[in-house]
Amino acid sequence: MLRTPTIVFFLLPGISLCAVDAVVGADSPVNGGKARIQAFGEGGSIKMLYDRRQRPQSVYLNGKVHIVFKGGGKAGTPAKSAKTIPMAITYDPTTRKFSDVVTLGPAHKDHHYAPVIWADEDNFLHVLYGCHRKPGTHLISKRPADIGAGLDAWWKAPQIAKGISYPTAFRISGDRELVYYRTDGHSSSWTYRISEDNGETWTGPAQDVTDMDIAGRLEWSSYQSKLTSADGRFLHVVFTSYDDVKSNDPKRLYNARYDQPVRNDWKYNLYYVKIDLETHAVSNFDGTRMKTPIDADTADATCRIWNTEGRGAGVPPTIMLDENGAPAFLHVLSEDTLEDHRYYYVRRANGAWKQTPITHSNHQWNSCHLSRDNEGTLHAYLIVGDGYLETQGFTGETGTESRKEYGYMDKHGGGLIEEWTSSDQGNTWQKQRDLIPDTSQYPGWIYNNIQPVRRPDGSIVDGMLLFYGWNDHNVPKARAFLLHEGTMLDPVESIPTNN
Repeated sequence: MLRTPTIVFFLLPGISLCAVDAVVGADSPVNGGKARIQAFGEGGSIKMLYDRRQRPQSVYLNGKVHIVFKGGGKAGTPAKSAKTIPMAITYDPTTRKFSDVVTLGPAHKDHHYAPVIWADEDNFLHVLYGCHRKPGTHLISKRPADIGAGLDAWWKAPQIAKGISYPTAFRISGDRELVYYRTDGHSSSWTYRISEDNGETWTGPAQDVTDMDIAGRLEWSSYQSKLTSADGRFLHVVFTSYDDVKSNDPKRLYNARYDQPVRNDWKYNLYYVKIDLETHAVSNFDGTRMKTPIDADTADATCRIWNTEGRGAGVPPTIMLDENGAPAFLHVLSEDTLEDHRYYYVRRANGAWKQTPITHSNHQWNSCHLSRDNEGTLHAYLIVGDGYLETQGFTGETGTESRKEYGYMDKHGGGLIEEWTSSDQGNTWQKQRDLIPDTSQYPGWIYNNIQPVRRPDGSIVDGMLLFYGWNDHNVPKARAFLLHEGTMLDPVESIPTNN
């Protein structure tokens, strides 16, 4: 395909195109050295690597991993106002080395501007960043499977949609690409666009998938997660809902379960729909075709798979496909108090939705990963911690006792990483191991937003996970990490594939 490049340049005050080097050599062994956790970026603020609403941040192509993240924050700047930069880096699993960092755009303080990456059928890389109620910037690499050495290795591609938030990209059936996203602010609709020409043009369904407040529930909103079927024909969408009342009216935000008003940070219930990406038909879990866009009342009546009865979450669930291609979910939910949370494995069994607790969570915004290996064992990679991760003040004593401060970096969760497994279809779970960088190199650090490395078709690369971490709670000092299991000659093993 003929690609006419449009070269774009950004002038970043005091920052060159490769000003922030990869942190190479920060190498922590796990399990006796077979697995390695390496840091590859620095200067990150909150959402350096994004939670599950906005993916993917990596693509495994031609034997290498191409990763995007938002880093390069100025030292000493408050994390809330820190301007970070969309960047790309390539990891070679054979040598276990990273390339130099490539700067892809200007600095901005909005963490929603974090980039996502995918590859088209001709192996050209695509990056989309700067999306928060705006179209963002869509870049395509000039060479297949190559991030290049600078911004001149990319050209500015056509706009995908006039307003995009939380984009997630997929390769789907018929040699097409799909981007699923929210169209505007919190209470706006969610929809998707499809390209049949490697990102040159984009079209969508006649009606959006959801628009929660369209029928009268003013400011009613949702957060959504999505995953394609193995053949790319269908899109599974799971979401939570909430009243995003801007006035913070305590009557509307009153939670009867906890007998108090709560923040609009709390999202309730679980809902599921399935989209046929060839016909654009949307159906619920029973296969009933839905009229779109689906509003809050319709979602409650026909799409709800779990009435959480006042228990709330922050981040929406992780999606996995079971051995029959049916969706299953990993969800975090409040329990007896607003500070007590638990992870649940949610799936359809014997005609009903079943929820099994796994272990405790220390925050409603912990974004984790769930997968199933070829033997049918389930693997949940969870963020855990003692107590609740506060976002204001501090816990502990001053003076001779330890003091732990909390701040802006902690507002969407964080903790240590544990792997839990189930060998009986999710009915019982056992902790297998801890998965964190060497505490002698990263004392007191906490982590979040665990995610797999995926191939262009969406399948998971065994043996690799991404996440980011920090120990300074109010400045942009976060680093991104890659967990790589296996030997030098067999770089992808041990961590399971999501079939």
